[in-house]
Amino acid sequence: MDITSGSLQALYRAFNASYQKGFSGTGPMWNKVATLVPSSTSQEDYGWLGDIPSMREWIGDRLINSLKDHGYSIKNRKFELTQGVDRTKVEDDQYGIYSTLFELMGDSAAKHPDELIFALLALGFSTKCYDGQYFFDTDHPVLNADGSTTSVSNMQTGAGNPWFVLDTSRPLKPLIYQQRKKAKFTALQSETDQNVFLRDEYIYGIDCRDNAGFGFWQMAYGSKGTLDDTNFEAACAAMGAITKDKSDQPLAIKPTLLVVGSSNQAAGKKLIEAQLINGGDSNTNYKAVDLLICPWLL
Repeated sequence: MDITSGSLQALYRAFNASYQKGFSGTGPMWNKVATLVPSSTSQEDYGWLGDIPSMREWIGDRLINSLKDHGYSIKNRKFELTQGVDRTKVEDDQYGIYSTLFELMGDSAAKHPDELIFALLALGFSTKCYDGQYFFDTDHPVLNADGSTTSVSNMQTGAGNPWFVLDTSRPLKPLIYQQRKKAKFTALQSETDQNVFLRDEYIYGIDCRDNAGFGFWQMAYGSKGTLDDTNFEAACAAMGAITKDKSDQPLAIKPTLLVVGSSNQAAGKKLIEAQLINGGDSNTNYKAVDLLICPWLL
């Protein structure tokens, strides 16, 4: 290839097309458990978490709800992936070998939010959320109608790999994917760029700014116990028993999704997708929730 500004632009378009092919060919999983929250600054504050709004009978003046300051914020992080292309490969018309590589870069960029979200979900037993407790914990404080505090658990201990029951039916899902800057494909391929002059190399890269965080702990239950009928039903019952703050009324949590990793895949399928169990008995948990088998979890 003769190296001209036009041929370099054509090369960029070809590499970008491969990148876009890889990016668009990957179906995301993060949006099944997390809500996208656009960000416009270095971090976003979520002091309003903990105040789940609900209607009340209008008696007397309106009751104005003031937001609690929980001091929970999500700070955006920077991520990048960069690839060099030998200029001589382009001169010798050998640049086609890079097409698959750039397609893989697109695939990696598309899966980046999945990696963020499900890594955080797995760390929920040791990472704090808005109320200062671990996201999955035994003593989340909930205010009773009389002003006293009750400790509420949304976890089950055990020695196995974790599985999760989530209520994803609400406007805010249990996790938050905060996006400041979408992944973008860029290039340094001008003949006057330093990398070309010093190293005879074109550089192509992607970068983004984003992060993952926790929403309402009430919408999630994490277990390291055996995934079976008894423990699954206990998880659903515990979620359904959570009440509103300053009220004895149920929060009306309704589990909609069971999330498992590869080690719990067979147990999850048996629990949710098998109509008959134990040699012909009806499975009372058949299709009770959707099943998500996540490759980012063990």
